[in-house]
Amino acid sequence: MRLHFVSVPVYDSAQAEAELNQFLATHRVIAMDRQLIPDGPRSTWAVCVSYVTQPSGEAPFPSPVLGSSSKRPSDPRRVDYREVLPPADFQVFAKLRELRKTQAEREGAPPYALFTNEQLAEMVRRRARSLADLEQIDGIGPARLQKYGRTFLQVLVSTDNPDSKTDETASASP
Repeated sequence: MRLHFVSVPVYDSAQAEAELNQFLATHRVIAMDRQLIPDGPRSTWAVCVSYVTQPSGEAPFPSPVLGSSSKRPSDPRRVDYREVLPPADFQVFAKLRELRKTQAEREGAPPYALFTNEQLAEMVRRRARSLADLEQIDGIGPARLQKYGRTFLQVLVSTDNPDSKTDETASASP
């Protein structure tokens, strides 16, 4: 996995946006973190893109097409978390996916309605151990935290030390 850093000015950002969009369209992106750097008229977005390089000799990653589904198994932009996560982290990720599947089936909802694969991977990468840690992950808001946070934290915490529980997960029910 490699990193690409970009600064995108808040004002007059067309050129930097175009360059970033071109990069994103031609690379297999794993994750993106962004942070606003407030400085009045010189305010910028600091962007860090995690990506994997394309093996030499392969066709370039295709540009997204409107209306196409990135969920198809043949989609080269689909992330194989077994490749990008260390083995121990992938085991935790797999446990979180199984929990998500069970919860989703119980509720009659699609698994991604609970958390996306990327959100699950971020839980593992960040070593989330509290609701506050989960809340820092893109797309996880108060409703998901309240409904699913404690249950998913139990898995995250138990994978570090099976006998330990955080204060926030100790009172949670399965």
